[in-house]
Amino acid sequence: MREQPEQQAPPVQRLRVRYAKRGRLRFSSHRDFSRVFERAVARARIPMAWSSGFHPHPRISYAGAAPTGAASEAEYLEIGLAEVSDPAAVRAALADSLPDGLDVLEVVESPGGALAPLLEASVWRVALPGALDRGTVAGAVAAFLAREEVLVERVTKRGPRTFDARAAVVSLEVVPPEVAGTGAGSGAESGAGCGLALVLRHTEPAVRAEDVLSGLRTASGADLGPRPLLTRLAQGPLREDGSVADPLAASE
Repeated sequence: MREQPEQQAPPVQRLRVRYAKRGRLRFSSHRDFSRVFERAVARARIPMAWSSGFHPHPRISYAGAAPTGAASEAEYLEIGLAEVSDPAAVRAALADSLPDGLDVLEVVESPGGALAPLLEASVWRVALPGALDRGTVAGAVAAFLAREEVLVERVTKRGPRTFDARAAVVSLEVVPPEVAGTGAGSGAESGAGCGLALVLRHTEPAVRAEDVLSGLRTASGADLGPRPLLTRLAQGPLREDGSVADPLAASE
């Protein structure tokens, strides 16, 4: 009979982490990031709790990862620790161990419960090519919002799937270039002639910001140019007024 593996003790503390994907690191996949983060916690000597079983791994739970190619100021994960640690010290240690462009912004103690269900919606800024006419973009947005349903198709791991992009959109508006580019240090690239401000409800199946752009083309026939820069600014609970709350606020 195969010997059973040693059972690991449960975590004594859980910490929630908000981090950013900036610059060229926005092209890192979720799998790439998970490998980098596991190496970072080892280098930083974070006292991680480990799973049980024949192949134990550090207790890290990822939630709501942005698609590859999108920049983000609001990525989240939770780690389980074997020793009680100061969240500020953990943040500093991780910041020293992660590459520039994968930047730890906040670490707080978990109040308990699951993190993923708190991520009900996200806020996006879409920087569009400078040559686009603002009126063309505004017309595309108006045509999209006037529709009750806008079906788009995306190829997934399970093959082509059809999504209703309109049903996931809480709000969508045209914004000037200084708003579309989120500013120095945010990881977004400036220079767009105009952009979009999007609040997107997290649905099942998931509708991405890029699906909304496909929906704009479908609804209006407008050419929005080459792939724009997508930056997620926030994600969290969806308020009744359509804004998105901070998912870590209850943890502080």
